[in-house]
Amino acid sequence: MSVSDINTWIGITQNASEHGGLVDHMLGFVHWFMLALFIGWSIFLTIAFTRFRKSKNPSADYHGVRGHASTHIEIGVVVVEAILLLGFAFPLWSRQADDFPTSPDTIKIRALGEKFLWNFQYPGNDMMLSTWSMKGITPSNVTGRDLMDPNGKDDFVSPSTMKLPVGRPVIVDVSSKDVIHNLALVPMRSAQDAIPGVKAHMWFKPVKTGTWDIICGQLCGPGHAQMRAVLEVMDGKEYDEWAKEQSASAAAKSAAATAPVTAAK
Repeated sequence: MSVSDINTWIGITQNASEHGGLVDHMLGFVHWFMLALFIGWSIFLTIAFTRFRKSKNPSADYHGVRGHASTHIEIGVVVVEAILLLGFAFPLWSRQADDFPTSPDTIKIRALGEKFLWNFQYPGNDMMLSTWSMKGITPSNVTGRDLMDPNGKDDFVSPSTMKLPVGRPVIVDVSSKDVIHNLALVPMRSAQDAIPGVKAHMWFKPVKTGTWDIICGQLCGPGHAQMRAVLEVMDGKEYDEWAKEQSASAAAKSAAATAPVTAAK
């Protein structure tokens, strides 16, 4: 039995990312600590309610507890929480915040949230995402990509489905069109607020194939509970074939859209 087994017992989604083991290890310590606190305080309250009930103590005692046991317990709780924060949370956060992958096989995606759905923009065969702006968003350009940017000629959008290859690092740029959302990828042990006007980033490396729900982790309006998408991690070869097909289709549409302009000139 490992420390993180308690996460499975309470129903947390199975980890599917490379760094997720560290997150689960920290969560395991937190959950065991919370269980110990729950048992300890339950015993304390049972003793207090039994020993100091009215029928046994008809006269009130205005001096209260004279010992220092509760103070020592509170100090112990603070020390343990400091260890969890400084020893586990900060180093893990620092690694994910600073050590972004730079390998040539890194997948870069743009996730744009709105009430109440997600759109995911992928780079084409050139592996370069286009620039974008809120002003460029139209019904036919849902991610606001710069139509004049040559890097975006073969970019394509996957509505409500994020497809990824297993075993390759992924960087996701996250933003929002309207209110604050949160892109929560639970099996990847990653989440990032999507804030209008802010271009945020997160990264992870899938290590298992499968299909999971993507949820919005920030209360964003009456349709919040229905703001779901699909995360699908597949074999690398299958992903490459899918991406190449989607990129070719997007490039053809882009060429057809610019053809009349070119012909007029």
